[in-house]
Amino acid sequence: MATIKVHGVCVSAPVRRVLLCLYEKGLDFELVPVDYRTAENKKEPFLSLNPFGQLPAFEHGDVIMFESRAINYYLAQEYADKGTQLIRTSGKEMAEMLVWMEVESLHFGSVFRIFSRERVFNPLKGLPTDTAVLEESKAKLSNILDVYEARLGRSKYLGGDTFTLADLHHIPTIASMMKATDWKELLDSDSRPHVRAWIADITARPAWAKVLALKKDQK
Repeated sequence: MATIKVHGVCVSAPVRRVLLCLYEKGLDFELVPVDYRTAENKKEPFLSLNPFGQLPAFEHGDVIMFESRAINYYLAQEYADKGTQLIRTSGKEMAEMLVWMEVESLHFGSVFRIFSRERVFNPLKGLPTDTAVLEESKAKLSNILDVYEARLGRSKYLGGDTFTLADLHHIPTIASMMKATDWKELLDSDSRPHVRAWIADITARPAWAKVLALKKDQK
């Protein structure tokens, strides 16, 4: 069997997203470090794996991919008979799951990208934090979480009654946002008990603990 290789570092939320899927599926893999501090990801040979120069890149035999969500969908399909079943297979159930995967990427993910830029990357670059942009993003997150609260009042998980990629893809970003007190207050609010229970559930998964342990070891 071809070795699964993930090119990246655990500090990257998209890399952690792929590692989380691999652990959920119980698959062996090789994590190939990429030194983003020296812009190794902006040069060859990395660009031959991901022409956009972003982490992660993925290899599995003759399969070369990038974009963490697409990688995870491939893994969930290719190894459907292993580990956690992360996709739903009937037409209606699949459609339901795909809707919430899109919500995570387009709505929740867009808020997280602003959070990362203003709270993480701008300070690292010595750039000022745009507090107005942050406050606007927090307001958007609050509205998104209200939608999640209504959804999770009807089903245990976003994609239905079982844990799927729709939930998994949130975990690395939620964990990062929970480190900031003001954002944690939104995510862990008594006013949204279903969201609060869902976050506690998905972030307590053994596979996520393995990702965090690997992140600690890679420092």
